[in-house]
Amino acid sequence: MKKILLAVVGVLVLAGAAVVFVVNARAGDGGTNAVPVVTGQPMTLSPGRLLFRNTAPGPDSGKLASVPLATPDAPRQVGDLRCDRVAVAAGTGVCLAVHPDVLPAVSDVIVLDGKLGVKHKETLPGTPSRARVSPDGKFVYWTLFVTGDSYAAQGFSTRAGVYEVETGTLVKTIEELAVFVGGQRYLAADVNYWGITFAPDGNRFYATLGSKGQTHLIEGDYQHYRGKSLRDNVECPSLSPDGKRIAFKKKVSEGVWRLSVLDLASMRETPLAETRSVDDQALWQDSSTILYGLANPGGGSDIWSVPADGSGAPRLLVPGGASPAVVS
Repeated sequence: MKKILLAVVGVLVLAGAAVVFVVNARAGDGGTNAVPVVTGQPMTLSPGRLLFRNTAPGPDSGKLASVPLATPDAPRQVGDLRCDRVAVAAGTGVCLAVHPDVLPAVSDVIVLDGKLGVKHKETLPGTPSRARVSPDGKFVYWTLFVTGDSYAAQGFSTRAGVYEVETGTLVKTIEELAVFVGGQRYLAADVNYWGITFAPDGNRFYATLGSKGQTHLIEGDYQHYRGKSLRDNVECPSLSPDGKRIAFKKKVSEGVWRLSVLDLASMRETPLAETRSVDDQALWQDSSTILYGLANPGGGSDIWSVPADGSGAPRLLVPGGASPAVVS
């Protein structure tokens, strides 16, 4: 059984904020994990910071948090907004938050401005799974798990949607995308999309198409609303800052995925040094480093990093965190 102790250590003055240490004694590991938390300061999309969902035990668990990317072990700022998934880019943010104790599940898609104020909100059916913002900040997109589709053999399916920040246009699902697999228009009742990622031009995008027990990497043209399959067994793509590589999770067995990077020009695939199963849409910290969330033995999650070229070894970046988002 987890024991959670909140202790205010001394009287600290840090820009008028209180520093609270959350101590978690994890069952079975015989140790503790102290996470310093800074409250009482406004959070913004300041460059050089890492935003994430705080998963450290305590009253701030589930809230949006932030640390300097250069010193991720510094006291984390924690705001009032609760998010299950978060993403940011170019002064725009998105927070996905499920409504507690509501069945069937519904979630808020909250579009945030540069001061993390609520700019727009949509309430849609489903449970948060993935979230991203286009590099130019003009699109936010997400994936929600939904229940009730008759064709869903496992009892659930996905809805991948897009919101155009400048026009206010909402695309609840991209399932109407005209997509071609093997050169032929693909039409099937069980089509699902997830893990959208946009190129810097704000038009080219990539996503996973799942159908009939297979997954396909789709390259899409948003303006003409059509797409084509590039490769099989690619899930949750994440486009590199230069738009030339895709980090993704590759299924190696049932319920087990391996992080890899795909070069779009050569279609050469590079497995990364992380050999544990990662069920996340990876994030490019920069052109050479991949971030991702990974469950920990205590029942929570941590944020890890690994080189994008297959070298090196995984490094624990933020304990008690999930859904990383780099503010550039």
